Amino acid sequence: MSEMIIRPRKGWINIDWAELYRYRELLFFLTWRDILVRYKQTVLGVAWSVLQPVFMMVIFTVIFGRLAKIDSEGLPYAVYVYAGLLPWTFFSNAVSLSGLSLVNQQALLTKIYFPRLFVPTSIVGAGLVDLAISFLVYGVILAVYGIVPSAGIMWLPLLVVLTVLATLGFGYTLAALTVSYRDFRFLVPFMMQAMMYISPVVYPVTLVPERYHWLLALNPMTGIIGAFRSAVLGTPWNPTTLIVSTLVTLVLFVFGLFFFRRTERRFADIA
Repeated sequence: MSEMIIRPRKGWINIDWAELYRYRELLFFLTWRDILVRYKQTVLGVAWSVLQPVFMMVIFTVIFGRLAKIDSEGLPYAVYVYAGLLPWTFFSNAVSLSGLSLVNQQALLTKIYFPRLFVPTSIVGAGLVDLAISFLVYGVILAVYGIVPSAGIMWLPLLVVLTVLATLGFGYTLAALTVSYRDFRFLVPFMMQAMMYISPVVYPVTLVPERYHWLLALNPMTGIIGAFRSAVLGTPWNPTTLIVSTLVTLVLFVFGLFFFRRTERRFADIA
């Protein structure tokens, strides 16, 4: 009896899109499973998706809004910072979980074949549910403060897509690296914490000297967070920053995708 061995394609550009489409139902299943498992055996359950950004909003409002008196561009600081926390919390959580996704699923990887890209992708997909819930909470916060969203809110779907691409780019890269180098399990939390403070989550970009704006724009979340705030609250934003962040995001996504595929054939041996 012959044995069929299925191996991932080699190279940087050999992605079998037809295969990904054939397995699309598995992606939906893995995403739904991640949603169910994420808050399993917790007392508050899905409420954690609401409490995390709300707690951070309260802490940042006290520290940066009241004590440090960071400029919030004429808006209540709680409203201002939550608009930055929306994309950032999704990005940070999804990247952190994606980085560990292959290691956590090592038993599955060694037993059956399926597109390994689906493992970190399902993590990001599950995070979209948390993001949607956080948007609903933000709607309540805006209503409490009597703030009507700007007309730019129609651009939010495109900004969410851009955030997802940035998250996948980082997630694919870190997932592949963590399989080979377990040090990334400890490095990623520090990296996310540092990245938050070089992203305009708690402060406007205008606080940074203009000559350094191009450097901030190399961080894809800089343009995304600024555009999120502008879309919802109508705050000023720099289109050039978003363009640079978009280009960086696309490069990161393509690199992450192809780097993942190039290293994929080693996952089952190392995991």
